Amino acid sequence: MIVSTTDTLQGHAITEYLGIVTGETISGANFLRDIMATITDYVGGRSGAYEDILEKARQSTLNEIEDRARRLGADAIIGVSFDYETIGGRGAMLMVTAIGTAVKTARAI
Repeated sequence: MIVSTTDTLQGHAITEYLGIVTGETISGANFLRDIMATITDYVGGRSGAYEDILEKARQSTLNEIEDRARRLGADAIIGVSFDYETIGGRGAMLMVTAIGTAVKTARAI
């Protein structure tokens, strides 16, 4: 499956627009990660624990839109964009959403 943030695909002609596909993933951070992230906030540097959560949530969301596009008969998704939000009382949950347009393509000649 080709997934792109652009609205065209080099070397491919879009032959059919199948509709919008969306995906959502909500991930929670645990107590230990919160403590380590707080320490990182004070001393500086990157929070590997949160970066790992973010990467896994982004990949899960991407897998979800690919699955939904396949069910529509698509071989590509164009115009993909991601959004990130913290939710919950203390912002302890991370929500990653993705949206794109499922399409069928043919190799351009």
